[in-house]
Amino acid sequence: LKMAAAEPGAAPGGGSVPVLFCFSVFARPSSVPHGAGYELLIQKFLSLYGDQIDMHRKFVVQLFAEEWSQYIDLPKGFLVNERCKVRLVPLQIQITTLGNLTPSSTVFFCCDMQERFRPAIKYFGDIISVGQRLLQGARLLGIPVIVTEQYPKGLGSTVQEIDLTGAKLVLPKTKFSMVLPEVEAALAEIPGVRSVVLFGVETHVCIQQTALELIGRGLEVHIVADATSSRSMMDRMFALERLARTGIIVTTSEAILLQLVADKEHPKFKEIQNLIKASAPESGLLSKV
Repeated sequence: LKMAAAEPGAAPGGGSVPVLFCFSVFARPSSVPHGAGYELLIQKFLSLYGDQIDMHRKFVVQLFAEEWSQYIDLPKGFLVNERCKVRLVPLQIQITTLGNLTPSSTVFFCCDMQERFRPAIKYFGDIISVGQRLLQGARLLGIPVIVTEQYPKGLGSTVQEIDLTGAKLVLPKTKFSMVLPEVEAALAEIPGVRSVVLFGVETHVCIQQTALELIGRGLEVHIVADATSSRSMMDRMFALERLARTGIIVTTSEAILLQLVADKEHPKFKEIQNLIKASAPESGLLSKV
């Protein structure tokens, strides 16, 4: 395949050129104007596969090279001069997630800690007390907090024990996942956000669906095991196991808070230390139930 140099003076001919656009298991023939470059190819991929492409992922465009009989990364300055085959390849999430946390790149998600769940959720009192610690820690460290409430008209507001003072966003929802347009807009306003610390209820529904959507958008997710629960311990434990296998970090409130402080000399260390002086309740995590 011939590749035109990306020189400003290059004058491509008129007309259109047939191109086979491949993405995942799909391959669709189409055409682009003669001399089209990277941007036009991307636009064409979006017009053909917009429903399947997650725009929060990073991609590589590759060209099928006859001389190698395989795809190669699109050469710099490539322009379409003749019939060719291109494909869009999503970059995979890192296999090993280190899970480093810094306050400046972290946001806390508090999910559906509502009054009507109190009698139904296993160890809900414990989950509330750990959630309180996390939100106090977020305020001390200047970490933004996003809160949702599942159908509050029927299920009530966030429990009174949870202090939402200073929360960036408190939002009603009917969707199980917290990833709503308003939440995405709020995330976009936080410069350099990389990590989400997620807790609340229920582990196997709203927490699980939120976590999966967030990692699909390239964010690193930390689920606080001692601050999330379900009506059934079976659902809770299998959800935590599934999420851990997906590359999501399942951790504890104390580990989160101390990782965010990182140093005994941190100006807020003493206040964080006071939050965790008494160990967090075990909330059934170590039982065989």
